Amino acid sequence: MSPSPAATATAMGTANGEQPAPGASSDKLRHVESMSQLPSGAGKISGINAVVLGESLAAEENDLIFPSPEFSADALVSSPKQYREMYERSIKDPAGFWSEIAETFYWKEKWNPNEVCSENLDVTKGPVQITWFKGGKTNICYNAVDRNIESGNGDKIAMYWEGNEPSQDGKLTYSELLEKVCQLANYLKSVGVGKGDAVIIYLPMLLELPIAMLACARIGAVHSVVFAGFSADSLAQRIVDCKPKLVITCNAVKRGAKPIFLKDIVDAALVESEKNGVSVGVCLTYENQSAMKREDTKWQTERDVWWQDVVTKFPTKCDVEWVDAEDPLFLLYTSGSTGKPKGVLHTSGGYMLYTATTFKYAFDYRPTDIYWCTADCGWITGHSYVTYGPLLNGATVLVFEGTPNYPDSGRCWDIVDKYNVTIFYTAPTLVRSLMRDGTEYVTRYSRKSLRVLGSVGEPINPSAWRWFYNIVGDSRCPISDTWWQTETGGFMITPLPGAWPQKPGSATFPFFGVQPVIVDEKGQEIEGECSGYLCIKKSWPGAFRTLYGDHERYETTYFKPFAGYYFTGDGCSRDKDGYHWLTGRVDDVINVSGHRIGTAEVESALVSHPQCAEAAVVGVEHEVKGQGIYAFVTLVDGVPYSEELRKSLIVTVRNQIGAFAAPDKIHWAPGLPKTRSGKIMRRILRKIAARQLDELGDTSTLADPGVVDQLIALSDC
Repeated sequence: MSPSPAATATAMGTANGEQPAPGASSDKLRHVESMSQLPSGAGKISGINAVVLGESLAAEENDLIFPSPEFSADALVSSPKQYREMYERSIKDPAGFWSEIAETFYWKEKWNPNEVCSENLDVTKGPVQITWFKGGKTNICYNAVDRNIESGNGDKIAMYWEGNEPSQDGKLTYSELLEKVCQLANYLKSVGVGKGDAVIIYLPMLLELPIAMLACARIGAVHSVVFAGFSADSLAQRIVDCKPKLVITCNAVKRGAKPIFLKDIVDAALVESEKNGVSVGVCLTYENQSAMKREDTKWQTERDVWWQDVVTKFPTKCDVEWVDAEDPLFLLYTSGSTGKPKGVLHTSGGYMLYTATTFKYAFDYRPTDIYWCTADCGWITGHSYVTYGPLLNGATVLVFEGTPNYPDSGRCWDIVDKYNVTIFYTAPTLVRSLMRDGTEYVTRYSRKSLRVLGSVGEPINPSAWRWFYNIVGDSRCPISDTWWQTETGGFMITPLPGAWPQKPGSATFPFFGVQPVIVDEKGQEIEGECSGYLCIKKSWPGAFRTLYGDHERYETTYFKPFAGYYFTGDGCSRDKDGYHWLTGRVDDVINVSGHRIGTAEVESALVSHPQCAEAAVVGVEHEVKGQGIYAFVTLVDGVPYSEELRKSLIVTVRNQIGAFAAPDKIHWAPGLPKTRSGKIMRRILRKIAARQLDELGDTSTLADPGVVDQLIALSDC
C-alpha cells in the first residue's frame, strides 16, 4: 500500500505540543482535530506504536491503528476535522442538525420547527421529560420499507435468512418484505389490534420476527419482543406488565442440535399470567417445520392460531397508521437492580432518525454493503441494528437463526463467504469464544469481502480486539467498538471508521449530539485524564422516554443519582488523549455476554428454592462471557451441601429466568458478610469471588467477621 503524499506523521496534539483551542467544547475535542493519517511504516511516535490499516498487525498494548489514506478517502466521515465540524454543530445547534436529517425521511405532517426538542433532565426542576419532533406525523415501517421501494429499490434484497442448518436459507426483496408485513398487519387489525395496543413477540431469529416488528409499527401497535431464551416465568412477568392483545410465537426452534419448545413455554406463561389477572385471547403460532411437526404441537383450539393458516390469506396491501413522533414504538424489558424488569419505552420519530444515522456513520455504510449483525431481536441491538437502522438506510441485512459454533466454529466465516458479508457486527463474547477455539476455523475461509467489523454489548478487552482485527479482519478492517444501552436507543460513543485512529479496547469519542461527561461521587464533572461515573448531559433523539407504567422509577434510577444528567450506571475512564474506556457496571447489574442481568433477579430465583435460605450474587471476570454470575448460597438449617443440590439451584434459575442467567459458580455460604445493620458487604464477596484475598479491606465493621474465613475455606467446595 503506497502512502498518501498528503499524509503526515503528526500524532495527537497532546503528544506533539499543540495547544488546545479555546472554549469548553473545543478543548475537549482538541485531540481529535490534531490527528491525521500516518504514512506507511510510520512506526513509533511519542511512545505510540502506530499501525496503518492493512499494512501490519496490531501487536502491542499501546497500539494506535490509523485508517489508511485509501479507506479515509472513501469514508462518509473522512477526517478528524470533518468529524469535529459535524460534532460541534450537533452540540451547538441540535435542532438544525437533526432537522436536516429528519428532512431526508417521509413525514405525513411536519413538526413545529420552533419546537424540535424539549427537555428537562434535572429532577430538582420538575418531572423529567424529553420530546423530539413532537407534532410531526410519520411511520417507521413506511420509512424502512415503502420509501425504499418508491425510490426504485423494490427488487433489492432486504433480508437474507440463514437457518440453523447450513442447508437452510431464504431471502426477501423489499417488495416481498412489504407484502408479508402488510399481510400480518391486516391480520392483527382483524383480531382487534390497533394503535397503542401491545403485542408480545416471542420468536427465534426467523424472518417472521422482524416482519412482526414492522407489522406492529405499521398499524401503530407497540411491540414488545421477548428474547426466546427467557423462561415461562419471565415471559409471564412481561405479559402481566404490558397486557398484550396477543402473543406471537412459533412451535419450536433448534439451537444447534438442541430443540427448544417455545410454544410450551408460552403456554405455561399464559397460565401464569391468567393467575395474575391478565388473559391473552390469541396466540399466533408460526409452524417452524424444521424444528417440530404441527401434529406434535400442544394446542388450545379456542386460543391458538397457526400463522400459515390465517396470515397468508390477508391482502398484501395495508394502509399506514401515521403516528406522532412521540407516540410509543416499542417496549423492551431490561433487568434492573431490583427483581422486577424495567419496561424501557422508545418512541417513533427521534428513535427512527437516531438508529438510521448511527448505523450509517458508525459502519460507514454504502448501498452495496451486505450487513450482518449476530444479535437476536430480543435485545436492543436486534431492534436498532438488525431491523430498523439498516432498513431505514435501504441496506441488505443477514438474519441468522443458528449458533456461531454449529456445526463447528467456522460457521460464521462460512456465512461471511456465502453471502459476501462486508460489515460484521458481533459481541466480544463471541470473539473470545472463537478466539479460544483457534485460528484454523477462521483462516480456512476467505473473508475477503469484509470491510468493517463491529463490537457490541460490553467493553472488548484489548487482546480480543487485536485477535478480531488481525485474524478475522486480516488487519485491514477497522473495528467500530460501540458503547450504548437499551435506554439510549443507539450508539453513544463509537469510532467512525475513516475519521481517526483507534486504540484496542476503547470506544473512542462521542457520536453526533452526544455529550458524555465523567463525574465524581458528588456529581462534579472531571476534566482531562480521569476515571469516574459516566453521565450524559442534554438529550439525544434516540433517548428512551420513560419506564412503562413507572415514571417515578425512571427518574429515580437514571436522573436522581446526579441531578441534571442521565446516569448510565457505567464507570468510565478518559485517557490523556481523550479516548473513552468503559469499565463496566457500577450498580448491581452483571453484564453476561452483553446481556444485562440484575443480581436481585437471580437472587430472587435462588431463594425461591425451598432449600435456599439466602443468596447473594456478584459478577466475576469470565474469559468468554466478559462477566460470569457467582452466587453465594446459604442453605436452610440442616440441609447438607451436595452436587445434586447445586445442580438443582442452577436449574431453578434457568427455569425462572433463562439459561443465560444460570450461575457459573455456586459458593456454599454458612453465612454472608453483613454489617451490624444487616447490609450485605458485596465488596467483600466480589473480592472472594475474584480470589483477591489480600484486598478484602477492613472487616471489623461486620457483625460476624469470622464468616469471611469460613467463605474463604469453602472457596473450592
